[in-house]
Amino acid sequence: MTQPLDPGARRAILDAVDALRDWSVETLARLVRCPSTLGHEQSALEAMARNYEALGLSPRRVPTVPAELATHSGFSPPLIPYEGRDNVVAVHRPREARGRSLALQGHVDVVPEGAADMWETPPYEPSVRDGRMYGRGAGDMKAGIVSYLTAFKAMQLAGLQPAAEVQMQSVIEEECTGNGALACMLALPKADAVIIPEPGPGLDALYTAEVGVVWAWVTVSGRPAHVRDMQAGLNAIEAAQIIGAAFKDYEREMNDGSRIHPAFRGVNHPVNVNLGTIEGGEWNSSVATRCRIGLRVGIMMGYTAAQTRADIERIVEQARQHERLRGAQVKLEFKGFMADPCVFDTEAEIVRLARRNYAEVTGGSLRDYPATGLTDGRFFALYQGTPVACFGPDAVDIHGIDENVGLDSMHGITRTIALAMAEWCGVERV
Repeated sequence: MTQPLDPGARRAILDAVDALRDWSVETLARLVRCPSTLGHEQSALEAMARNYEALGLSPRRVPTVPAELATHSGFSPPLIPYEGRDNVVAVHRPREARGRSLALQGHVDVVPEGAADMWETPPYEPSVRDGRMYGRGAGDMKAGIVSYLTAFKAMQLAGLQPAAEVQMQSVIEEECTGNGALACMLALPKADAVIIPEPGPGLDALYTAEVGVVWAWVTVSGRPAHVRDMQAGLNAIEAAQIIGAAFKDYEREMNDGSRIHPAFRGVNHPVNVNLGTIEGGEWNSSVATRCRIGLRVGIMMGYTAAQTRADIERIVEQARQHERLRGAQVKLEFKGFMADPCVFDTEAEIVRLARRNYAEVTGGSLRDYPATGLTDGRFFALYQGTPVACFGPDAVDIHGIDENVGLDSMHGITRTIALAMAEWCGVERV
């Protein structure tokens, strides 16, 4: 059981967090300047290695090797090769292990910035306005990573350190496969608990559940022709749109009230099917030869990624029978997320500890958040049975234009993590 933290140590830790506030904002700005989209995470990973070294820890690279992960239930088919993109971890070990071990995990990858000209300030030039930092990845989830770094640094500044092993994990591909998290989880000893400071949806929130996700790619090859003879051709773009539209009936079916898990009661439309990418055609005056669409299909509890994959195969096969697809070639691929849904144990001690400390340091409460997206927390909960406290600062417009995070909120999450870590792990003098 958790031992109460000495009041003097508690005050010293909180004072240290407050003293490091400017440092945390500067550290977040440095991370936001790293344009760590898929395949370009190296700058952020190097920055995290330096951050770990500055804490007196020895960073270690953990490669993501599909051949070693492919038989694991949590593995997702990768989109690109992994060479040169190794995850970075570091482990604190106490002089005398008296407490319980903890993993602090966060992803450095960010989604593409979209139309950069629509941003008020450039997406990778962090800007602080009205107490919020703007920039791609500021909320999702570089602020959370900085919170756990600052929490650990604050303990050191207070002359303390955790009296148990603390793992810090900086992972890739949370936004498309989760394979980086899987690789790190398997490479390190099982921790007694995990904290993942993922952002809340415009408020400080604690993840209670999350949907699963499958990514699918459909390529349609039609029959090209000059536009003056377009009836003689088969337009691949129009054919691909017919296939995409076929998923709307499925989406309505999956959102039927009888299918919704109790964790999502009251959440409007929790299962989303998104047509996220489309590429095709070669000339405005030619009937398009080929078109490729990318789909993201959500999964409610009680259903699995494997069942959803089978549904996608069935829907695509049925759509191929449409009269306007006669003669078309249709190729279906699965790359990216093959992720099952997850319900977190909100009665776990690490979760109750987070809730209590948050209330004490902010005067508020972490809002329960059943997420219609997903996090890396599923790996620890589904495949290790490790309790996960997934909570973080208020972020706005993540994956959108002018993504931003509240700096007061980040500070409150940092104070919460610092106290939760001290109580969970125990403390010893540096």
